[in-house]
Amino acid sequence: MSESNESLEAFRAEARAWLDENFPKSIAGRGAELVSGEFVDANANSDLKLWVERLGNKGWGTPTWPSEYGGGGLSQLEAEVLKKEMSAAGAFNPLIVMAGMGITMVGPTILEYGTEAQKQKHIPPICRADVFWALGYSEPNAGSDLASLQCKAEDKGDHWLVNGQKTWTSGADHAQWIGCLVRTDFDAPKRDGISFLILDMDQPGIETRPIQLIGGASPFCETFFNDAVADKSEVLGELNAGWTVGKRLLQHERQSQTAAGATIGGGFKKSIQELAEEYVGRDPQGRIADGDLRARIADHLMKAKAQRLTIERITAEARGNAKVSAAASILKNAASAITQEKAELTLEIMGNSGIGWEGEGFDEAELAAVRGWLGSKANSIYGGSYEIQNNIIAKNILGLPENTQRG
Repeated sequence: MSESNESLEAFRAEARAWLDENFPKSIAGRGAELVSGEFVDANANSDLKLWVERLGNKGWGTPTWPSEYGGGGLSQLEAEVLKKEMSAAGAFNPLIVMAGMGITMVGPTILEYGTEAQKQKHIPPICRADVFWALGYSEPNAGSDLASLQCKAEDKGDHWLVNGQKTWTSGADHAQWIGCLVRTDFDAPKRDGISFLILDMDQPGIETRPIQLIGGASPFCETFFNDAVADKSEVLGELNAGWTVGKRLLQHERQSQTAAGATIGGGFKKSIQELAEEYVGRDPQGRIADGDLRARIADHLMKAKAQRLTIERITAEARGNAKVSAAASILKNAASAITQEKAELTLEIMGNSGIGWEGEGFDEAELAAVRGWLGSKANSIYGGSYEIQNNIIAKNILGLPENTQRG
């Protein structure tokens, strides 16, 4: 065994011992149950609250972030070991949801572009999930053409004054902080006059209105800024260079969406194979009775396994220092397709039991399945649509020209 492997095995033993001592057994395997939706209140379960505190204090909710800011200080390979040991123990990381956009998007971007003061101020609370973050990107007239945004920030000497509207701001009604792309120079070309600004949500100049979705949940909001105030020190990156910062954050978002059908931990109560056996039945050989369905489930499982193995290979080839890049667009699109396929298969397997909305005759899992199927349709839209990702792949990975047509 090489020295590197010996080190990883020593860490595996350390992680296993810490989990055995600190993870409450009463919530083992209950990640999908306890940590679902856009907002989670840890106070609803005493053992979940205890786990959140222990995980945050250890820094293992953000395992690869620098320890000086409250992270775990682990290498990427150590983080992979920790992830596997947590899975084996039925443990999960609720902080990813409880920090809103903080861990998956805002935090990594602050670590990369932030001043030392910004890191000291914002990163430790994110590591403990003490704060919930939202992001203000899209506007009613600036969706895929995000650079057309009109929400503006005016320099008032000792502060920024922000006016405008954002839409599809996930969790804005729960957020304490929001990172916004705002226009700070209306005379510059549209991509050159944008800055990334951080605002405190607890002020009278910010109003949120939830947007009801077809699936029944309301993770998104409209957010209105009416003379909202931001500190002059809260520009992330250089002034009028927010387009670069904003694009980098989106790469982190896509990276967080690359695991097909991923949950926060604990997984679904039943696998898609078990669902098929329950609703469709088995043939005399013990196989799923419907041969065509059996073949499509096998094909789906192979795609999902290939996705997981590809992510592991990328991590291994990077020698434990995996970098977020445009390749995340490939994995994001693949994950979206696999997740949507699983939702479609689940509904097909359940048959009439999978199309209920309310009332008697449907159990909790069946009602969740149809909502999950509806919700999965957004996977190929949020975080940059499927078509936008294909454009990124074409230009930044394949090197195709901006316009392939002549004339």
